[in-house]
Formats: sequence, C-alpha cells, structure tokens
Amino acid sequence: SMSARERIKAIQKMPETMKKKREISCLLRLIFSLSLSLSSLALQSYRRFRNSLSEYFHLLQLWQKTLKAIGGKFGTGVLSYFIFLKWLLTFNIFSFLINFSFITIPQFVAAKPNNLSFTGLEIFTGAGYFQETVLYYGFYTNTTIRKTENSASYNMQLAYIFTVGIYFVICLLSLVFSMAKSFRRNFINPQTYSGQASKLLCTWDFNITNEKAVKLKQKNLSTQIKEALFEVNREVLNFSFKERFVHFVIHLAAWVASLGTAVAACAGVYFLSINNLQLFMKGHKNDLEGQAAMLVLPIVASLLNAFIPFFYSWLGLLEHFQNPRHQIYVTVTRNIILKISIIGILCYYWLNIVSASESQCWETLVGQDIYRLVLVDFIFCLLGCLFGEFVRRIIGTTVCVNLGMPEFDIARNVLDLIYAQTLTWIGIFFSPLLPGIQMITFSIVFYVKKVSLMMNCQPPRKVWRAAQMTTLFIFLLFFPSLVGVLSVIAVTVWRLKPSKECGPFRGLSSIYAAISVWIEILKNYPGSKWVVWIYQNLFQGALFFFILSTILLIVTYLYWKIIEGRKSMVKLLRKHIVNVSLTCNFGFFVDCLILL
Repeated sequence: SMSARERIKAIQKMPETMKKKREISCLLRLIFSLSLSLSSLALQSYRRFRNSLSEYFHLLQLWQKTLKAIGGKFGTGVLSYFIFLKWLLTFNIFSFLINFSFITIPQFVAAKPNNLSFTGLEIFTGAGYFQETVLYYGFYTNTTIRKTENSASYNMQLAYIFTVGIYFVICLLSLVFSMAKSFRRNFINPQTYSGQASKLLCTWDFNITNEKAVKLKQKNLSTQIKEALFEVNREVLNFSFKERFVHFVIHLAAWVASLGTAVAACAGVYFLSINNLQLFMKGHKNDLEGQAAMLVLPIVASLLNAFIPFFYSWLGLLEHFQNPRHQIYVTVTRNIILKISIIGILCYYWLNIVSASESQCWETLVGQDIYRLVLVDFIFCLLGCLFGEFVRRIIGTTVCVNLGMPEFDIARNVLDLIYAQTLTWIGIFFSPLLPGIQMITFSIVFYVKKVSLMMNCQPPRKVWRAAQMTTLFIFLLFFPSLVGVLSVIAVTVWRLKPSKECGPFRGLSSIYAAISVWIEILKNYPGSKWVVWIYQNLFQGALFFFILSTILLIVTYLYWKIIEGRKSMVKLLRKHIVNVSLTCNFGFFVDCLILL
C-alpha cells in the first residue's frame, strides 16, 4: 500500500549496510512488478470471462438473430409485433411452470384412472377423454392431499386459488412496470429530442467482425435513419374547409360502419352461444355429431375476428391518413372494440347463463369452450398466413402486378395476439394447463409469421419510426385485456357458486369461502394470528384498497409531473445549446472581420 517514495525512505532509515539495503530494494521491486503483472493478468482474464459470458447470454436470448434480421429489413413497426409476441410467450411459459408445479403435480398423487376412450376428436373439441384429465378444473380434488398418513398435507383449495391469484398479481405488476419503462424510453428519453447525427456517427459497434453481422447492422442502421428522417421531413398539408368537412364525413361514416359491424358480430355470437348450450344440455355431448356441433361457436367467432379486421383495414385506406401511425392507431382501436366486445359477450354467457345451467360441472364446460376458441383461433391464424398473405402475394405478382406484394398488417396481427392472450388469461382458472397449449401455439405462430413475412410481404412503402407502438401494445394488454380478465376472475371467485360435484371448491357457497375457512382454522394457532390480523384489517375491508388506490394515483400524478418537468428541461437545454452555437459563430465572424 506504500508509494515508491515512501518505500525508498523506509529502506534508507533501516539500520543495515548499503549492500543489504540494495538487496531489499531489488527484492521489493521484483515483488511489486510481479504483483502488478498478476493483477493485470487477473483483470484481463476477468474481462475476457465477462465478455464471453455476456456473449453467451446474448446468444441465449430467444430469437435474437431473427429479430435483428426482421428489424433491419422491415423496420421497427413490424419488429414491434415480434417483440410483443416473444414477450407474451414468456408470460405463458411462467404461467405454465407455476400452474404445473403447484397445481398439476400434486393432483397426480390423488388422481383417479381415466376410463374414457381416446378417439382423436378430443384434440379439436377438448371434450371426451380430456374431460377426466388435469386439463380442466373439474378433475381436481377438494381434499387435502397426503402421500402417506404421516407425511405433510397439501391443501388443493388454497394451492389452486393462491397460485392463480399470485400469478395475476405478478402479471399486473409486470405490465405496470413494463408500461412505465417503455413510456420513459419512448416518450421522455432525452435521445428523442437529440439530433440524428449521433445515430449516424456514434452507434456503430466496432466489435462486430462477422461479415453477415456487419451487413445486418448496416441494414438495421439504415432503416433507423430512414425512419428518423421521415419524422423530420414529414409534410403537414393544409386543407380547405370543404376538404376538412369531407374528411370528417368519411371518418364519421367509417366509425359508424365499424361500430355497427361490431354490434352485429356480438349479437350473432350471443345467439349462437345460447344454441350451443341448448345442444349440450340435450344430451348430445358424447356422440360425434354433438361434439362436432360444439365447434360451430369458435369457428364463427374466429371467422368474425379474421374477416372483419380486413374490412377495418379497407376503411382505413378510404380515410387517407397523412401519417401511417394514425392509421394504425385508428385500426387498432376498432379491432380492440370488436375483439373485446366478443370476449365480453362470451364472458356474460359463461358467468350468467352457463353457471346457472343444470350442468354437473359448469367450470369444465367453460374451460372446454375456451380451449376450442384458442385452438380454432390458432388454426385460423395459420390459414390466414397461407390464404391471406401467400395468395395475396401470388395475385399481386402474377395476376394484378399493380398491387404488388402485401405489407405486414401490424394492427390486425397484434390484436390477434391480445385476443388469444385474453382468452388464455380467462381460461387459466377453468383450465390450468391452457398456458402450456398457448405456449406451443405462440412458438409455432412466431416461425410461421416469420417465414410468411420474409416470403410474402414487402417492407413498408412509408418508413416511419414505430418505437412508441410497443408502449401502446403493452397498454392495450393491460387495459382492457388484463383489467377485464381480473374483473371476470373476481366475479367468479366472489359471486358465483361452484359446482356441487366437481372441482376443488365443491360444496362451498363461493370460491372465496375457502380462504374464510382457512382463516377460521388459523385462529386456533397462536403463531398464525398475524395472518388473521392482516386478513381482517387489510383485505376484508375496503379501506385498504381505497388507500392503495389513492397512493397509486398520487404516485402516477407525481411521475407525470416529473415527466413534464424533464421534457421542459430538455427543450430548454436544446435551446441553450443552439444559442451558444450561434454566439460562438458570431464571435468567430467578428474575429475574422477584425483580422481583415
């Protein structure tokens, strides 16, 4: 720890001969140089290990190379869809793992043998053999599971409700955090207000040596610069009063047509679902004809979700938006109204009509409906890639060359993902393994969409920056998707009466009653009184939720004011930089005049 001068002075003060002092000095120099070489070698080894580890984890990121290729060729707008799809896949992987670990695996201990025969049609209908498996709510036991008499017990009721509840709390927190992070990065990041010279001069990664990686990086950077230049060079057209009035009438007519179509679609789904329940209650649920007839509802719902968005896209073309982002926002709004309305009608049918029917296990019936909706929606997604984009490319390149190759419809594809994920979230309670099925379908959809994009679609004619689209997608997934799902789960847990003959909550007045019974048992144990106190003083009354909502609103307001302050500060700093540069240029001009 001593410096070189301090070591020399210490050696000089030593009561030794000059020869001995020289030997000590040489030995200290040798030790010091050796320690320096060892420390530098250890530092280099650590840096190599850290770089190799970061490269390894970078390679482990799912579809990283594919996403770079898509972003370089098609821009950030199309890339945002695939990033969103990857993000939803992680949600389903996490949900499947916790449901399988805490609900399904313990059920295997108490599972009874399935005596039903497998015909193959169950893959499409979800009924028959699958009805007596861990796929559905009705198969799970309501007893306390013990492997042996002296082993620890496992309360399936508490495991079921707490696993689902904690998963939704994690989803809620994750979505809120992701929205805040995406909003900060895409709306209030100071780089948004900086010039584009830094993107051209300072973003190249000189560690890239592979030829393919260099070309991919060049293409990606070129696309980003084009998107930024489109935002800068965008022209604002000034229309006359007559032209503005015509545009207003066109927009109004388009909205009336889109809302009328959504109302008609919801009415058709509702009456078809009523007929579907009557068919099930007549006793035809086990024969081939009855099971095939149950596919009518999901097929009609998928047809409406597949073809009406094309009508909305055609309306968007008629409206002639100046900015492609505005057209996508309007199309997304119309699609979300359609899809959430259809899901809302189905939820009303499940919670008010199916739950009050004479079915022995209405929860399993709801789970089968959602299974069929998810599966048929996946099939229609694959058919859409084949007959929608592939046939459209053939027509645009051979029959009608003026049309050209189609562009990737970001709004329609993103809303398809939100629709599928909303169904999965609703179905988690009625079919705990449904996220595993959705995990497989999302993986297949990613590769099918990627191949269809590369083969059948062309890059957008108007290149525009769509980084803010990811924030919109996350917001739509939060509201109305997750908020609506939480409302459905809340009604199911607090209001509806479980089936008497199936499921882990059979015999209870409500699903929430399982927690009340558990709290009553905990009152007999002195060490668990703190749990009882938290339940009685926080969760049982409305004061806690009122305080929590107030704190959330206050934090949101403060965060918004901080954002506005940062925006103003960034703008003031930019003006100051411009003024300083003008002052410097003027001073240089004056100096030149003096010299002349």
